[in-house]
Amino acid sequence: MRKQHAHHKQQAHRARRQRGAGLIEVMIAVLVMGVGLLGIAAMQATALRNSQSSLESSQAVIQTYAILDAMRANRDAALGGAYNLAGMTCAVPAAGTLAQSDLNQWVTSLKTSLGSSAADPTVCGQVNCAAGLCTISVQWDDSRASNDAGAGIGKVASANNRQVSTVTRL
Repeated sequence: MRKQHAHHKQQAHRARRQRGAGLIEVMIAVLVMGVGLLGIAAMQATALRNSQSSLESSQAVIQTYAILDAMRANRDAALGGAYNLAGMTCAVPAAGTLAQSDLNQWVTSLKTSLGSSAADPTVCGQVNCAAGLCTISVQWDDSRASNDAGAGIGKVASANNRQVSTVTRL
């Protein structure tokens, strides 16, 4: 009987000794879990930014094919240089002839699909055809996909511009 009583006392003593250790272990576990959740949240934010950038790149390629289809439908005017734009054009060109109307609609569509509004000055397009070889370029501001940490410190405003070019024969 004495052995049982001594054994019971030892167990009671161990139980008293471990009361505070449980709280510290729980606090450390919560800290580790909190750091892990913050890492997951940062990874999710990065994935969303990169997804937006990928969507914009796809839209730019789709827009280059859209103007190419319009040019193929009006091939004689395209081969004659009616679709050529002098440099990157950020302003919506005036409508008039079929080629001018196509360019007007194309630049407007560029701005609405890649920009923040139809008046976004950072979205530009260029068409250059010579001897049946056409180069279509689209440029836009991709700063939403970049990490803006330290923005304004030695950064150039055009550093976030992305450009897609398509070269094809009519």
